[in-house]
Amino acid sequence: MFPEIAPLLLSFKLAAVTTLILLVIGTPLAWWLARTKMKAKPLIEAVVALPIVLPPTVLGFYLLVLLSPQNGFGSWWFELSGQTLTFSFSGLVIASVIYSFPFVVQPLQSAFESVGKDLMEAAYTLGARPLDAFFSVAVPLARSGFVTGGVLGFAHTLGEFGVVLMVGGNIPGETRVVSIAIYDHVETLAYDQAHILSAILLFFAFSAMLMMYVVNHHLKVKR
Repeated sequence: MFPEIAPLLLSFKLAAVTTLILLVIGTPLAWWLARTKMKAKPLIEAVVALPIVLPPTVLGFYLLVLLSPQNGFGSWWFELSGQTLTFSFSGLVIASVIYSFPFVVQPLQSAFESVGKDLMEAAYTLGARPLDAFFSVAVPLARSGFVTGGVLGFAHTLGEFGVVLMVGGNIPGETRVVSIAIYDHVETLAYDQAHILSAILLFFAFSAMLMMYVVNHHLKVKR
């Protein structure tokens, strides 16, 4: 029996969009956290790491309130676009970015912290501007952080349940991701479909982690 394709495709689309956004916005933040000496750094690191320990339903509830057309950012978005963020794919993206934030930022921060200041200072003395030095020295040396962050961010988004259910609900073709589809199949005792979808996610998760460790090992050997 073939599994549902739509929830799988939607989940992969959500994970891809979320990971791309996280790499774009998480890279400068991770670089700043790796270099700053501000006293507020532990506070910011705690905020970044909060989704790791915060129950998904709690985070999902507050995001549901924030993104609803009656409150805060959701109200502003509704006035601007005429569309709601709750129970929509756009709302899922915002929720997923926040929920998977530490899984991308923390590996990047650790990788940037391993880049020696001497190398950056040497690049500066050779005439490189800060942005040039960042892309020519820091980014190549932190490749393992990008690999780890990208894989963890994608895999974590792909398997999320509580946050997407609270913010997006269960709308076929719009917000019904694969984790919710599995839950529906279990509720209706359609274990054959639940087994197939779960096996696909298990296979992908293992393959992604294996690829991450193989690539990172290869990068360490090349050093």
